[in-house]
Amino acid sequence: MQEERRKNNAVTVGAVMVLTLLGKVLGLVRDMMLGHNFSTGMLSTAFLAASRIPRNFFDAIFASAISASFIPVFNEYLTRDGRREAFRLANAFITVMALATAALSVFGTVFSGELTAFFADGFDAPTAALCAQLLRILFPSIIFTGIAFSMVGILQSLGEFNVPALISAVSNAVIILYYVFFCDRFGVKGLAVAFLVGWAMQAVVQVPSLRKNGYSYRPCLRHEGLRKVFLLMLPVMVSTWIQPINLAVATKYASHIYEGAAVSAIEYANTLYTILVGVFVLSIANVIFPSLSKLGAQGDENAFSEAIGSTLGAMLYFLVPMTVGVALLARPIVRLLYEWGEWNAFSTDITATALAFLSLGMIGYGVQTILSRAYYAVQSGRMPLITGIASIAVNLALCALLAPKWGIAGLTAASSVAATVPAAVLLFALKRRYPTLLQRGFASDFFKTIISAALMGVVVIFARDALLHLGSGVAARAATVFFPTFAGIIVYFAATYLMRVRVTRTALAMLRRGRGGKGA
Repeated sequence: MQEERRKNNAVTVGAVMVLTLLGKVLGLVRDMMLGHNFSTGMLSTAFLAASRIPRNFFDAIFASAISASFIPVFNEYLTRDGRREAFRLANAFITVMALATAALSVFGTVFSGELTAFFADGFDAPTAALCAQLLRILFPSIIFTGIAFSMVGILQSLGEFNVPALISAVSNAVIILYYVFFCDRFGVKGLAVAFLVGWAMQAVVQVPSLRKNGYSYRPCLRHEGLRKVFLLMLPVMVSTWIQPINLAVATKYASHIYEGAAVSAIEYANTLYTILVGVFVLSIANVIFPSLSKLGAQGDENAFSEAIGSTLGAMLYFLVPMTVGVALLARPIVRLLYEWGEWNAFSTDITATALAFLSLGMIGYGVQTILSRAYYAVQSGRMPLITGIASIAVNLALCALLAPKWGIAGLTAASSVAATVPAAVLLFALKRRYPTLLQRGFASDFFKTIISAALMGVVVIFARDALLHLGSGVAARAATVFFPTFAGIIVYFAATYLMRVRVTRTALAMLRRGRGGKGA
């Protein structure tokens, strides 16, 4: 039974990864077009700061209520009382969410100038004025985001993962169409409107799938389950402040570096980082979380800890070499994707520096994401709360210490350390709570992946440097990225296979069984 569940999860994760990757690739194209049209100058800096501020508010206040509070309680009602009662809870939650985000949207629109001055106090007067104007357009996006994310939670709890994974692709496609047909005419303010329409479409495209699963929204303000959601929300909210607050701090410091251009560089680098690590980690987390919530509700501790341990092992197997590869190939990657049109070598240098240092936090980000979901699945927010506060404190201290000395490298290094701190603490605490969490051989396999990734890194450096003389054409740039990547992958998989890392052999065994099944 457990083997069958693992296979089904693997198939689901694979499908979700493909759809999520599609959305992220379109997001990359969207940002490439932003860089092509506006580079890291005043227009892009003002726009990226204005788009970041509403997201920070949403992530800090409402994302926790949806991902970590609503979904476990919704699953509890779904398991215990059936769909009808769970849907009543969903109606009440969406209604409250819409009203709360609308109120915050009004606040953000009215005080756009003050928010710009607080979050980006290093901007000059024209950049700050444009940022405030764009903020007034973009702040209502949190209403659509709140509704869309609530719908995602419902569909994922009902076992539907494909449509939620597709919403990012839809919104990015809307924005890309704007770049192609309207950007020259309406400029950066029209771009803000296009972003707003794209986020609205994230909710719209989920409606048919919700109806197919029997859900139809009916306005409602009362349900006994809301009290439980909001009781869970406060400690969970603080624990999920890590990324939005750390990014807000980085934006504030970055607005003083390179005349504000560091804001754009960090945003571009963060987009690449999110594509590279987010597709993998979030696909796994989104698929496993409803299952963990159900196992937590059933009280099956052995299956619960086994699911977490196997997930961590598989995830680290990929994140370790990904960290090494991105750090070593940051400049060729940025050069290939962005150095066109208005984008120059200086923008490449600062963005690549940000990406290289951000990549050092990939492992911490992945582990922290999975383990936080494990705590939320059993409706426990205390440890994520403690680690969230610790991470924010570490980031604030390191930004103040490193930004004056290292500039953009210091800011992104601080972010990586701040992502790793909660991961280490959560792992230690969860291991004490569930002694069988990490299976025998976990530490040995992890050590072997590090050795294999180090060997891979040597090959990547050699291949990268050997191709530097090729020039600046498209083919030369692509070769500088793809050839070292391909060589590194071969070396890493070969090394882990020879060192008998379980994930490698399990994957190969599944491939062999799949081929055998097709031929039968």
